[in-house]
Amino acid sequence: MSWGTSGAGWDFGSDGRGNLRFAGIPPELRRRVDRILAREPEHPRSRVDFSRSRWDRRPFTLRRFLAPHWLALAGAFALVVVETLTLQAGPLLTQIAIDRGIEAGRKDVLVGVAIAYFATALLGVLATGARIAVTGRVGTALLLRLRVRIFSHLQRLSIDFFTDEKAGRLMTRMTSDIESLAALFHEGLVQLAVQALTLLVVSGVLVVLDPLLALVTIAGIVPGMLALTLWFRGVSHEGYLAVRERIAELLSHLQESLGGIRIITAHDRRDHEVLAHRRVAGSYREANVHTARINAIYGSGSELVGVGGQALLLLVGGSQVLRGSLTIGELAAFMLYLAAFFGPIQHLVQLYNTYQQGQAAVAKLRDLLATEPSVAEEPDAAELAPIRGDISFEGVSFGYDPAVPVLEEVALEIAAGETFALVGPTGAGKSTIAKLVTRFYDPSRGRVRIDGTDLRSVTLASLRRQLGVVPQEPFLFGGSIRDNIAFARPEASDEELWHACRAVGIDDLIARLPEGLDTPCHERGVSLSSGERQLLALARAFLARPRVLVLDEATSSLDLKSESKIERALDVLLEGRTAILIAHRLATAMRADRIAVVEEGRIAELGSHEELLALGGAYAAMHAAWERHAAGTTPPPP
Repeated sequence: MSWGTSGAGWDFGSDGRGNLRFAGIPPELRRRVDRILAREPEHPRSRVDFSRSRWDRRPFTLRRFLAPHWLALAGAFALVVVETLTLQAGPLLTQIAIDRGIEAGRKDVLVGVAIAYFATALLGVLATGARIAVTGRVGTALLLRLRVRIFSHLQRLSIDFFTDEKAGRLMTRMTSDIESLAALFHEGLVQLAVQALTLLVVSGVLVVLDPLLALVTIAGIVPGMLALTLWFRGVSHEGYLAVRERIAELLSHLQESLGGIRIITAHDRRDHEVLAHRRVAGSYREANVHTARINAIYGSGSELVGVGGQALLLLVGGSQVLRGSLTIGELAAFMLYLAAFFGPIQHLVQLYNTYQQGQAAVAKLRDLLATEPSVAEEPDAAELAPIRGDISFEGVSFGYDPAVPVLEEVALEIAAGETFALVGPTGAGKSTIAKLVTRFYDPSRGRVRIDGTDLRSVTLASLRRQLGVVPQEPFLFGGSIRDNIAFARPEASDEELWHACRAVGIDDLIARLPEGLDTPCHERGVSLSSGERQLLALARAFLARPRVLVLDEATSSLDLKSESKIERALDVLLEGRTAILIAHRLATAMRADRIAVVEEGRIAELGSHEELLALGGAYAAMHAAWERHAAGTTPPPP
């Protein structure tokens, strides 16, 4: 359909599926759009700097966190100095107004002090605004770098890390821990500089105004505040670490419950989950109550010390005024500065809470960033050349827990282009063999080679570019069907995408969808059936064109009609490729060129379907049981 403008300025058309297309910018808005585009800055393409072997391994500390922006932070500190000096000029101007203006009856002095008061206040406000703007820009840049650094490190870590660590706990690192660091920077470190500098300036002014009163103030307040702070430092550190642990457990339980909501609903265990969450939330509440209790003791104790200091100062200073050694203006300025002296101390009490929470977050992030991937890429790893697909296991032993071996002395040869099936009881080690081929794990002993090359000596990217994996439970990302199929090859054309869909027999389903390939499949593909998700996963593997394909019972979740489609598609997909089939059903294994029976971490039998039947061993027994089941008879008990 051609596009143009009708008399009303618009002409709508359809894309053939009933969806309206964009008809262009109306002429009356064209000039405005051009002006906006002229002011729009250029946005260069994002550059990803990601390495699996080289990254910053230095311990994560606040100093290193802030170091990249030290120049901007130095400018912010200069603004803090201006801000502090201007905001603390008030009491001194008040003393001048009382002693030289009011008592001397000089109106010109009062006018001059008022003008100076206004000028310093205006300068202080401008300095505060500039400081907030600078620290705001620096803070957002720092937190962006930190979020990307943590996410990159999570991408770098090996599969075993995510098996051992709860997803909710990792979410805590990226949410509440970073938020605590943001609070530490925006409210903590900057305010720490403001309040500490205020305390130094006020202390200096107090000494200049009256050394005796300054000594009474410092001697009467500082020891008590120091004792309270030392106590608070000890008990609050452990308290805030406990808070971080409890919030991690809370988010972990929430994530697990949301992920398993269908099972919870199916078994009507909602009341049980609510009770469990109540216990976890109760632990988090108790940790917060503990920190609130020690904060209350610290805050009220510092308030008591401050009030006692004010009373002592009023007694000593009032006596000096009566003796004539101190003017009323100086005493008034002293009392005002005393309030300014207590203010930073009380503010520092609250900042110490923020500091402790931030330090607890730094400790957690330091531990995460110090975690090394168990499957490491060597710094001098070579690119793996295009492979034929010969796979060999040479005396391979492995255990997820080193004390509990899963595979022991496995020796195996898989020829290029061969379809090879692994069968055996659950827990025998079938999936583990596949995980070693894809180098999700490294063997404890022995070597895994492809085309004679040790997998440890090549880059992970060049290896996995040539491998395809279809798990038993396919994972789909939130986004469109197009994005999910083209995940491994985002540059693939629509023609290639449709070819992959036709190969696995899902093209008819996609054609019926309202937006075709652009139809959203939602997070984890919840809007699709399990069979449809598996078909999409197979299309994704087909499009990736791997040289070695690993299928973990890829047809187990399909009905008979869909399974027949997949079997026809697999004939095309497996042609000319090395394939490893983890078969839980013998119907799948029988399609392989050779079959290995895995028992207790060892290869118990190896051969073709006919050879293993003739052997009369474990495979033959499994086949006989399968035939009885297929015939509708119940196999005898073992």
